[in-house]
Amino acid sequence: MTSLTAADRSTVLHHRPPLDRVNPVTKVLAVLILSVPLLLTIDWVSASTAVLLEVMLFPLSGLRFTALLKRALPVLVFAPIGGISMLLYAKPGGTEYLSLGFVRVTDNSIELAVAVTIRVLALGLPTILLFARVDPTDLADGLSQIAKLPSRFVLGILAGARMLGLFIDDWRSLALARRARGLGDRGVVRRFASMAFVLLVFAIRRGSKLATAMEARGFGAPIERTWARPSRLGRADLLAVLVTIVIMALALCTAVLAGTFRVVGQ
Repeated sequence: MTSLTAADRSTVLHHRPPLDRVNPVTKVLAVLILSVPLLLTIDWVSASTAVLLEVMLFPLSGLRFTALLKRALPVLVFAPIGGISMLLYAKPGGTEYLSLGFVRVTDNSIELAVAVTIRVLALGLPTILLFARVDPTDLADGLSQIAKLPSRFVLGILAGARMLGLFIDDWRSLALARRARGLGDRGVVRRFASMAFVLLVFAIRRGSKLATAMEARGFGAPIERTWARPSRLGRADLLAVLVTIVIMALALCTAVLAGTFRVVGQ
């Protein structure tokens, strides 16, 4: 098998989706830029604007729409749950539509419910778009070489990330084994608890063995490590940071102009 030439590698990199060219450390910074202002404010206009602008970046992620929906399913499920809790128990204000014990549905609670629901989507969507295709090794390289985090900490994160795929395979194999023994068709809750406990035991054993093996190979040595693949920042990283700043600035300015801007606690 022949190795790629410099020109071939340049061609491959050129055809990568735009977001794949951004350094993982820059993606972490971008998520912080998009998340912190939304955590400090609570209004539906800024959150809606952020979601709209983030959706417009979807073609740059290299994901298929079905893959995006599958990854966003937990966010789509939990966002309405947060909105319902605000709808029923938020601080009352304005016209009251329902009063039943501790439950009071008013204009203020409805507005907060909509804002919280959309804000959860605005917080979850950029994480999915930016990190859906990130290689754990690239992330570890960036955290150590650019963010200057301790190599022992970074390598532990990398080892844990690599084991996530094994957990999924273990769960699938365990489910098939139980079904083959006739134990997989009844008692959903009990079956889930039993399988989760077994998987926890597997994880502890595997984690202990992996930690011992990594220590034996010198991964925990208090020395400055070298890295096989250099992690660098480029024009794509600068552009990504500028785009995220513009997105958040537009979202906040739109809320201010619409008169809905609201800081958490007000």
